[in-house]
Amino acid sequence: LWLKCRLQDLPASSSLWVLSSSFAIMPRSQRSRSLALAAVALVAGACLLSTAFVAPSRPQQLARAASPVALQSASGECTGFVPDMQRRTLMNLLVVAITAVPALVILGGYAFFFYPPLPGGGAGGVPAGDVDGNPITLATWMKTHMENDRELVQGLKGEPFYLITKVDTIKDFALG
Repeated sequence: LWLKCRLQDLPASSSLWVLSSSFAIMPRSQRSRSLALAAVALVAGACLLSTAFVAPSRPQQLARAASPVALQSASGECTGFVPDMQRRTLMNLLVVAITAVPALVILGGYAFFFYPPLPGGGAGGVPAGDVDGNPITLATWMKTHMENDRELVQGLKGEPFYLITKVDTIKDFALG
């Protein structure tokens, strides 16, 4: 009953609601049958997956009779197929190329952590603005201000900063 009440609270478009509500409405025998079918499918999938990447085995008698390479016992030499140098070189190049892509992506991400991309655009500073946001020029500032005068101006992102006047110019920094 609690499950049905909670399922009614979910929106009708929820796939979880559709799956759970149809499972809760099923008769008990059909529910147990569907759970048994799901368990059998899971076991069959696990069996197929366990043999998916294993080469088929051949009986030892057929393997020895069909092999063109002479077998040597206990000598430590390879008795099976040995690829020629051209195939080995091709496989080595293939392994290096496939491994290089994720390795370079990882190294690139690591490098950009220490060397972040620089913002593009102008290489100059941000012009200071007056109360209305109009840019202030050095000539107009020097006409109206004396040495060591400080006045609030708009700086980066409209934040208030104090411009400090020197004898012939302004300081190359502002107090924020």
